[in-house]
Amino acid sequence: MTSNSLTTISQITTLTCSKCGQAYSHDVLQRVSPCCGMPLLAQYDLEDGLAREILMGREGTMWRYQEVLPLLDEKYKVSLGEGFTPLLSLNTLGNLYGFENLILKDEGKNPTGSFKARGLSMAISKALEMGAEQCIIPTAGNAGVAMAAYCAKAGLPAVVVMPRHTPKAFKDECYWYGAEVHLLDGLIHDCAVHVRHLNQHGEYLDVSTLKEPYRLEGKKTMGYEIAEQLQWSLPDVILYPAGGGTGLIGIWKAFQEMKALGWLPEDVKLPRMVAVQAQNCKPLVDTYLGLQDNSQQYNGLPTLANGLAVPRPLGEPLMLDVLAQSEGTVMAITEDEMVEGVRELAQKEGIFVAPEGAATWMAARKLLAQGWLHSHEQILLLNTGNGQKYMENMEGRWSI
Repeated sequence: MTSNSLTTISQITTLTCSKCGQAYSHDVLQRVSPCCGMPLLAQYDLEDGLAREILMGREGTMWRYQEVLPLLDEKYKVSLGEGFTPLLSLNTLGNLYGFENLILKDEGKNPTGSFKARGLSMAISKALEMGAEQCIIPTAGNAGVAMAAYCAKAGLPAVVVMPRHTPKAFKDECYWYGAEVHLLDGLIHDCAVHVRHLNQHGEYLDVSTLKEPYRLEGKKTMGYEIAEQLQWSLPDVILYPAGGGTGLIGIWKAFQEMKALGWLPEDVKLPRMVAVQAQNCKPLVDTYLGLQDNSQQYNGLPTLANGLAVPRPLGEPLMLDVLAQSEGTVMAITEDEMVEGVRELAQKEGIFVAPEGAATWMAARKLLAQGWLHSHEQILLLNTGNGQKYMENMEGRWSI
């Protein structure tokens, strides 16, 4: 660390149930809320405010926002340099399709090749701080890789449970990090059942999506970065590939916190948020459109975008809240459309995105054609991972 290292500690005050608001201590290891079995949300002392100038000279990682992150003691920080990923202008595709201001935040530049590095860096740091001795996760791919890497850095044993059809690159990386890997038939909710079986005596910390409070806190740093990188303004619309939805929820949480801190202009208009899913697995879309009461009995299919194969997301109520509050919408993208999106971004912009990222681009194209988006608006796409890991899924599909 240099002389510009972070010297202040977190301003976290409590954890609250996302359903009923019941408060819980942040000083002990927490999972979902005991009252409602729903995600716990970290709350911070934002009343006295913090000057944005505190960021001056700090390291270019997500940890620059230390005061609004939950880690209490920096000695437990488990970091591989995650965060502060680039915003890239998509001028060629913008000109081709009629977008005047189209940008992409490339989360594939993170350690372990995806945005999951943010959440798992934070979750494993807090696990270490809270005295957890080993961690377990059901995963569609990227989250398992990230947990394995950060557990290796922290010296914690890691157990990763993933679908058997997950591309070999994800499995192999987990093996290289020294994780114990279990492969199952089915999707991530089937893996979650196996995790519960393996962890029936509670010896592991389960870092499943939104089943502990701190992956969300790492993911929310995308929202802080977007504002800072845009000189404390916000885009008109953000398109996000929503599987478990932690990033969608986290980015919105960051915007609320920045408003409370005074880091955003008083009259700022928050972005309309678009949740993009795969046509093969679109539980949030079906609930949003009133085709089902909720997704807890939804059955999806595998998809090229492994991270979108989340048929029963625990965070669905929170995602629906974000869409309602932001006046956003949902969109489902087919497998062929994702392939087309990967190809266009690669051949026109030189960016090899994950299918999840390609889905956001194809959703933007469709929403512009429908008139929901407008050509003059600033549109931000989230690419959540490096396309290299999906080569097995994409094999034979590159030709025009």
